[in-house]
Amino acid sequence: MAVPFRPTPRTRVKRIHERGRYDRETVYAILDAGVICHVGYVIDGHPYVTPTSYWRHGDLLYWHGSSASRMLRHLKQEVPACVEVTHFDGFVLARSGFHHSINYRSVMALGTARLVPDDEKLVALEDFVERLFPGRWGELRPPTRQEVKATTVLRMALEEVSAKVRTGPPKDDEEDYALPIWAGVLPVTTLVGAPQPDPRLEADTPLPSYLNRSAEPAS
Repeated sequence: MAVPFRPTPRTRVKRIHERGRYDRETVYAILDAGVICHVGYVIDGHPYVTPTSYWRHGDLLYWHGSSASRMLRHLKQEVPACVEVTHFDGFVLARSGFHHSINYRSVMALGTARLVPDDEKLVALEDFVERLFPGRWGELRPPTRQEVKATTVLRMALEEVSAKVRTGPPKDDEEDYALPIWAGVLPVTTLVGAPQPDPRLEADTPLPSYLNRSAEPAS
């Protein structure tokens, strides 16, 4: 069994502490089910939060973007950062407004992002593409030198990390369960739809096997 993350004063879940999770299996499953994270950082005393796509490889979290990005130019100086991922899984309708809630899975990671060197950049980007669409990287035109230069890739070691999860039905006050008010969960899912071809796609271009599937829920 993998060694769990050790809670720190910054990552230990304090409010409704029973929802806190520190095992790597839960944390990694939440991260691997997502595509977009929010990166928090401070520039000149002002806080910023930037959404970006990300991926995980082992105990490392990666994200990338334009080399001109203010966020990336700042973070590659190895300053503190906070990365957060949340999945919204459902509305929880209780018998009182106070006990309404949502079901969710979330991860917060604190650490220092570091620049991925040029000789490792293409491997990291291939990992990103292959994570989403296995087999696609080999079909693509190889990146040009200028495209690689224009792209910055950062990675952050997953060390100071916690997850917080809520599942299940509402938790009402005991005396409220007898009230004639509907209560329960309204699930929320993200669907991956049918592929929509580029209008300029050659008519005889086959649909890749990794896209040849009916619409299905995203993890």
